[in-house]
Amino acid sequence: MSTWRDEKNTRARARLESRLSTLFPACVLNHALNRPLIPATQRRAVESYWRHRPLMADRLARALAARSGEPEGWQWRLGQDKMPGLPVSFRVPPAPYREEAFTRGPGHCCVCGQPVYRLGWHRDLWGDGKPNKNAVWHAACVVAWQFWTAPSDHLKALKIRQKRRCPLSGRRLLKTAEVDHRMPLFRVRAEHRLTPWPSLLAFWGAPNLQVINKTAHLEKCAQETAHRAERRHALAVPEL
Repeated sequence: MSTWRDEKNTRARARLESRLSTLFPACVLNHALNRPLIPATQRRAVESYWRHRPLMADRLARALAARSGEPEGWQWRLGQDKMPGLPVSFRVPPAPYREEAFTRGPGHCCVCGQPVYRLGWHRDLWGDGKPNKNAVWHAACVVAWQFWTAPSDHLKALKIRQKRRCPLSGRRLLKTAEVDHRMPLFRVRAEHRLTPWPSLLAFWGAPNLQVINKTAHLEKCAQETAHRAERRHALAVPEL
């Protein structure tokens, strides 16, 4: 058998441990040393840790956003206002700290607004009180943003959470099962645009996501299309 992987892991482990900083998160180190291919740097170890835990990253990012709160004077607006950082569609989660008017600058996460410490970590484990001025993302918030904007890429994690059962039909999830938002995002924009920002993020996160079988998804989409048509008609017809 080839010894290529064993040799690569031996070199990577030696490099990682030689540069390991004090108070490096033990959970991240354990994860790194148990990977089929050991990451050779602390930063790669942190990135790998969160990449394999998208649901945890989602919860953490929303908790950090709740700690920051909604900036004073901010409103959920779309890209037609032609302001830097505005989302161009309601399918992109609102992120006030990515907007030029509300950004907190280097050393603070552009997603949740909290300070970013060494290695993209969200807590000051090293106790020096100095955010990393070269960073504008938490490692966890990177994964959370990917989870919010492309949930289908995390189908496996969502299936495991549901114990591989379709919540609409109660049947076992098939290979063709698809990710769906329980409340469609067009309704979020129409009905919840005044909801405080940290709470809004749950509509893009795990609380509003489900995996359903393709047949059930098609039926749900048909119902949502009919609902949108009825709503447009109601808005177009003036009251007598």
